[in-house]
Amino acid sequence: MPQMAPTWWLTLFLFFILSFLMFNMMMYFNMNFKKTETSNLITMKQKNWKW
Repeated sequence: MPQMAPTWWLTLFLFFILSFLMFNMMMYFNMNFKKTETSNLITMKQKNWKW
């Protein structure tokens, strides 16, 4: 089984790191972040404990 030179390991590592970063950037910038105004309202329910 042939061995890989250290420079080939480095280029393979850089290729995977760059593809991972590109994938993450594409997923981040393609997301639609919708701001909902109903999340700011907090409803408080009063509980009547019978003990």
